[in-house]
Amino acid sequence: MIDRSIKRVLITGGTGSFGKTMVRELLAGEIEEVRIFSRDEEKQDTLRSELSDPRAKFFIGDVRDRESIDRATRGVDAIFHAAALKQVPSCEFFPLEAVRTNIVGSENVIRTAIENGVQSLVCLSTDKAVHPINAMGVSKAMMEKLAQAAAREIGPDGATTISCVRYGNVMCSRGSVIPLFIRQIKASQPITITEPTMSRFLMPLRDSVALVRFAFSNAEQGDLFIKKASASTVADLATAMVQLFRVPDHPIKLIGWRHAEKLYETLASAQELAQSDDLGDYFRIRMDRRDLNYAAYISEGTEYTARFEDYHSHNTNQLDVSGVKDLLMSLEEVRSELASWKDFN
Repeated sequence: MIDRSIKRVLITGGTGSFGKTMVRELLAGEIEEVRIFSRDEEKQDTLRSELSDPRAKFFIGDVRDRESIDRATRGVDAIFHAAALKQVPSCEFFPLEAVRTNIVGSENVIRTAIENGVQSLVCLSTDKAVHPINAMGVSKAMMEKLAQAAAREIGPDGATTISCVRYGNVMCSRGSVIPLFIRQIKASQPITITEPTMSRFLMPLRDSVALVRFAFSNAEQGDLFIKKASASTVADLATAMVQLFRVPDHPIKLIGWRHAEKLYETLASAQELAQSDDLGDYFRIRMDRRDLNYAAYISEGTEYTARFEDYHSHNTNQLDVSGVKDLLMSLEEVRSELASWKDFN
């Protein structure tokens, strides 16, 4: 639940998959105003028509532009920062654009939140920020570092509580693999997969929203929260889609690895888990609160225990084909696609 003291909320990237879901959840409650900030006026116009709610206020702007995000931030009590460049290949070819949006843009959001006295700022990150090998992951890792640096700077008694959340693939989000597989099945095109043994965390959009809400309600200065999640291989995901759509002979084509892909993704490193709290469904990774005292880093380092290992999509709970199908069938988007597919056939 959102605290009753929170009357006005700003969502950057508010017309994206996460943003739209969070907007609707907030408007279903007693919130006074939700500000939807993005640079896409067409998506804003579509969402405005869908919502038809005077509490939804739309702001055209770009997080890269400090003035536009400052204007949208004035008077809000909380910010969910979801605006980002998220596609790995596009960030590989245009890394400076990832820097401008995911790093500079995030710094703009963080600083304007502090200057405008926002009570809580939750920044959305990704598993690709852990041991990053691509520009998108590096830029998101830097966003996390900026958030924690600001949190360390203003301290536990600061007026603004800054936290981050980190999660893996959001199922059925724009640009993700599940909608691609569905389009390929319906167009009688081969399902294209990169490496069959490649594994990914699978998180329904509802779980990512719940994670952000949990962070908002429970964060202390500089915390980073992770939702424990199941995973599957790409091959099992493709097989589950073929079985759900009842096209047993549908071809699956191997196309090879894309730019800067990993065999598996990591949600938390062993070092992070050594300073985390296990909260059941979530991990809370606490910020390193040491100051710029090099003795603390060199001669007085914290003791590390070898009992921790990285938490990644190869060693989390692995879903088999049946488990993936059950998870897919819990998604309204998939059920809707199946219904229209049955009607078509």
